[in-house]
Amino acid sequence: MPLDTSLSRPERTRWVWEISLVLAVTVGQSALYSVLSLVRALLRPTPISEQQTQLNPTQDTEALWDALYRFLDIAFSLALVGLVIYLLWEPGTNALRKIGLDLRHPGSDIGRAFLLAAVIGIPGLGLYALARMLGFNVAVVASPLDAGWWVVPLLVLSALRAGLTEEVIFIAYLFDRLRRLGWSWWTIILSTAALRGAYHAYQGFGAVLGNFVMGVVFGWCYRRWGRVMPLVLAHTLLDIVAFVGYPLAASWWPGVFAPAS
Repeated sequence: MPLDTSLSRPERTRWVWEISLVLAVTVGQSALYSVLSLVRALLRPTPISEQQTQLNPTQDTEALWDALYRFLDIAFSLALVGLVIYLLWEPGTNALRKIGLDLRHPGSDIGRAFLLAAVIGIPGLGLYALARMLGFNVAVVASPLDAGWWVVPLLVLSALRAGLTEEVIFIAYLFDRLRRLGWSWWTIILSTAALRGAYHAYQGFGAVLGNFVMGVVFGWCYRRWGRVMPLVLAHTLLDIVAFVGYPLAASWWPGVFAPAS
């Protein structure tokens, strides 16, 4: 998107307010709570390495209600993604095509997604293990260890929610809006990557660093490709592997992946 230097003062004020409000009800709100969660973890007498956090906790003791509440939670989160896409819509344009969240290039999108998942996932797993051993991360319980089969489809939907929420808002939306305000590309890439790192601060310092690097890589790829679909697919794939494969990882490497005792 070309740099827009013709914004009037009221237009600039409008964009700033819109960005602030979107962040206040989506990833910005979560990032603030996440940072506060890390601060609280550091202030507790228990070392951070002996604490834990859950990504997909059970929401009710009864299976039917648990599934229903989880499904509704995912649906309402995706509604916020829909709201952001709606804000990107302009007369005479298709917002989904503008940000590359469509099916025009399935082959290249899937290929790039698997490449990104490998580039981010393998080093990310090593960074998490290293951070756990060094005591910089809490134990992340990615999914219930004793869940029924019906939880797996919900975990896949949760992974898709994470991919859409983070990539559509951190990348597609903020890149568009911040560019309109005159920010340079690398300022946008680094600032959104920092926000992504803060968004995951509740997991510990390793997660902050890992997600910052992921944000830089994903931001650079979006700037180069102009499509958010490969990023959404890669993120979803990474989270599916993490959520569904967590019980297996916890049994194989309990010292690194099992819940803190």
